[in-house]
Amino acid sequence: MIHRLVFLLLLAAAPVINAQAPATPAATPPAVSPNVATRPIFRAKLPGGTYAVATASMVSVSSHEYLVDGVARVTEVNIDTDGSLLARFYYIEPNVPNAPLGIGAAALDKAHQLLLEAGERSGQDAWKKVVKSYPTSTHARTVEFRLENKEQLTRIFEAADEAFRLQRPKVVSIE
Repeated sequence: MIHRLVFLLLLAAAPVINAQAPATPAATPPAVSPNVATRPIFRAKLPGGTYAVATASMVSVSSHEYLVDGVARVTEVNIDTDGSLLARFYYIEPNVPNAPLGIGAAALDKAHQLLLEAGERSGQDAWKKVVKSYPTSTHARTVEFRLENKEQLTRIFEAADEAFRLQRPKVVSIE
């Protein structure tokens, strides 16, 4: 009889004991995949647009200079990626020859004048824009940004190089 009484008491107390037991918290899934939320990005904000790339996709960052037909010096920064798009940032300046009134200076002045005249007709400042002559200067899978001075180009290179080497996010704004 005592066994029955204990059994009935335990049976009656079971729902009360069960209700007081702490509930096991349900596992909550992450809101965003860590690969998406924490991916380091290099971003360049420029008057002509914005360029952004995951630093893990950067294969190389380079800077070099070259002459175009002996009349213009181009300083260029390239960012190559494991995708199919090459980013090219460049600055063009006159290549003034040693002779004060050399043919090179005259040719550059003439090219500058023609670009200014074209800009007046179109309402665009062509000397400050990327200029392409299809098909001779069109580069497939290349995005290009023309900068106003060499200091801006240096800022782009240093920021891209830092993002590439350290695999950290970096933003550079050229206004």
